[in-house]
Amino acid sequence: MGLITPPRALRAGGVTVLAACLLAAGCCTAPADGNGFRSVILETRQKVAPALVYIRVVREALESGKNEKQVVAGSGVVITPDGELLTNHHVVDKATEIRCQLSDGTAYTARKIGSDKDLDVALLKLECPSNTPPFAAAELAPTPVTVGDVVLAMGAPWGLARSVTMGIISCTDRYLEGCGQYTLWYQTDAAIAPGNSGGPLVDTQGRVVGLNTRGNLFGGQAFTIPSPTILEVLPRLRAHGDAHWAWFGLNLQPLHDFNHDMTFPGDTGVIVSGTDAGSPARKAGLLPNDRIVSVGGEPVKVVNSEDLPTVYRRLGRLDFGKEVVFSVTRGDKELSFSIAPTEKGRVEGAQKAFDRWGFTAKEINRFDTPDLAFFAEDGGLFVSAVAWDGNAWSAGLKEKDVLLSWDGKPVKTLDGLSQIYEAALKDLPNRYRANIEVMRRGRKMQIVLNYLEDTEKEVLE
Repeated sequence: MGLITPPRALRAGGVTVLAACLLAAGCCTAPADGNGFRSVILETRQKVAPALVYIRVVREALESGKNEKQVVAGSGVVITPDGELLTNHHVVDKATEIRCQLSDGTAYTARKIGSDKDLDVALLKLECPSNTPPFAAAELAPTPVTVGDVVLAMGAPWGLARSVTMGIISCTDRYLEGCGQYTLWYQTDAAIAPGNSGGPLVDTQGRVVGLNTRGNLFGGQAFTIPSPTILEVLPRLRAHGDAHWAWFGLNLQPLHDFNHDMTFPGDTGVIVSGTDAGSPARKAGLLPNDRIVSVGGEPVKVVNSEDLPTVYRRLGRLDFGKEVVFSVTRGDKELSFSIAPTEKGRVEGAQKAFDRWGFTAKEINRFDTPDLAFFAEDGGLFVSAVAWDGNAWSAGLKEKDVLLSWDGKPVKTLDGLSQIYEAALKDLPNRYRANIEVMRRGRKMQIVLNYLEDTEKEVLE
């Protein structure tokens, strides 16, 4: 399913000057009757359509506090003759089954090779017999597009037959705060609807210039992950199953931060706005308002927010455990810090639904739930969802409650809680209450959970 951009996202007009743009850019020569322009669109579609994939995913849905199944749909594009294909991370996240249908109607299951939530990119592989003929594959453009380039958004919106929409590149370096720190976005007025997610944005040469990711139900602008960024991370997805980012725990700020009405002295470097608890940067002694002027001897310059993703990617590609020298200006002092990054690892904690209890527990993660990590730096679990008609709801358990202990036993891992759950079910009906200690908004509380009633069974009856 496509993500919806916030209402404040910029919107632009239609595509009334597309033919003129094509001619000005020298993409084609269209006669007055428009037949040449139409032929460019048809040729581009015919070149990429064989590589277009409709993706149907069955995923775990634990948001209701119960273990349910949910069917979602998206798009993808084959990029190698042996059946590797790209789509969005959010299309296949928590998938238990991935089925792909090609343009000729043939269908295959697919397995996930690698995925990165930060970039919202996933690499899949079609599972097919060894004697299957090579698949039609699309080409990823290695160079950036320019503003005004005509593009086609291809995919299977709403799970329907494949479609093509047309527009121009409105912006090549759109920064969306909170939507992936490692990438800038291509902004386009080519319509992207739910189900287009993971499908290709294509130039008039038939090359994939990006993956469509963030659409808008109300029209206007949509956002695409640039193909050069995808090509940069693709080898890591194949080798490691994720983007394999190095982590310093640095939160950075541009010298001219227009959004927060802040301007810092100097014309080079990047400002440290903060460091994460327990991170290599904090342990090394970096402080807020420090200005990093070089990393490993190479200058750093982040004037505006649009410069941030390049620096984050540069830091994220460094080797784990290998010290790198940060040259820093602090007031009128010049300082040096040798810092070795660690592996960033998972950016979202695992979760599991406990149906009889009526809630879903999730691992506290410093990236996904930093507000809870503040209270539990050594990890732990919290209540991520409560079934409205379940036993936990009746007991007063709430979302974001941090689980501290269960009948006096510390609770730290999903495996540990799962063992308690299995033992509790075996003890029914002799024992059906549990004393739970939780932390809610920094305060410790005791909750008594009565799980004698099988609320799921009652609903079914």
